[in-house]
Amino acid sequence: MKLVTIVGARPQFIKAAMLSKTVQKNSGFSEVLIHTGQHFDENMSGYFFRDLEMEKPKYNLKIQADLHGAMTGRMLESIEQILLQEKPDAVVVYGDTNSTLAGALAASKLHIPIAHVEAGLRSYSRKMPEEQNRVLTDHLSKWLFVPSAQAEQNLKLEGILDHSLDRRVLVTGDIMFDAAIYFGKKAQQVSSILSQHALVPKKYILATIHRAENTDNVDRLMAIFNGLSRLSSEIKIILPLHPRTKKKLEKNPNLNFSDNLKIIDPVGYLDMVMLEKNAALIASDSGGVQKEAFFYQVPCVTLRDETEWTELVDSGWNYILPPTDAEKIYNEVLKRIGTEGRKVDLYGSGNAAEKMIQALSLINI
Repeated sequence: MKLVTIVGARPQFIKAAMLSKTVQKNSGFSEVLIHTGQHFDENMSGYFFRDLEMEKPKYNLKIQADLHGAMTGRMLESIEQILLQEKPDAVVVYGDTNSTLAGALAASKLHIPIAHVEAGLRSYSRKMPEEQNRVLTDHLSKWLFVPSAQAEQNLKLEGILDHSLDRRVLVTGDIMFDAAIYFGKKAQQVSSILSQHALVPKKYILATIHRAENTDNVDRLMAIFNGLSRLSSEIKIILPLHPRTKKKLEKNPNLNFSDNLKIIDPVGYLDMVMLEKNAALIASDSGGVQKEAFFYQVPCVTLRDETEWTELVDSGWNYILPPTDAEKIYNEVLKRIGTEGRKVDLYGSGNAAEKMIQALSLINI
């Protein structure tokens, strides 16, 4: 069985790495990897392929654009041509990016069955481009690999579990949990990120900010960085800076940062794992980082208005904090350092990739 896998952003690299490892163990499968180039910075892509032991993609489309429509349209056109050339049995897409939707649309129009890894997530905010992408991709897909019981319930409410539809929904667990288990020990052995930045375990906060809803809104961006800067007077903060966020900060020279708010270049996956595992708390607007915080049992404050990972909020590991006020960010984040949620099993046993390949092997049934 020939798969075409489409990736374009950091979390997708992580998920694809685990599925690729499982594909390589199965003689009946082959895989062609397409990198759309959505994350084009070397630190955001090149490092991850090396850290995750992945072969370089056969195709790198190098497509970037400021507008969602332009980016998605260019990806759709290029992916369609590749699919016509490669003639895969199935297309695998991940998550909720423009790369995800472009790959799903291209495959659907060519009548190639689609497998959506991380299906069923809902924030119920259609203002988010990610929500639009994930909903549309779910409704186009043949296989919906859902990471949790909540995700399955979301699909049920939309009628996707209707047995009259030619779709197969499977609760696989979270493939990023596969990665957390596999790469956790390796990161411990090879990463020197803590010593490089003089970080003491459980004595710092890890922060990541990249979503357009925060970076494109000057008031929110200033609230986040002013709040973090004040917070850094209480505890050291390290923030790997996303290229998008860097561009926006350069346009706001009035922001003044404390020396204890350490802004660094984007880091590789193994270094990120070490920063996550050893943090006292993680403050982020990333969907993937929310889950990784849970995997490593680190409290997380999500600087957004909502989250698609609602079960993390319900279990007490995650707290949603709309980033509109610097003072509130300071107070609420400080309050949650050292807290813990309930001991819950949310995302399976770390064998999600194996379950996916088993399901895909039944393509003709």
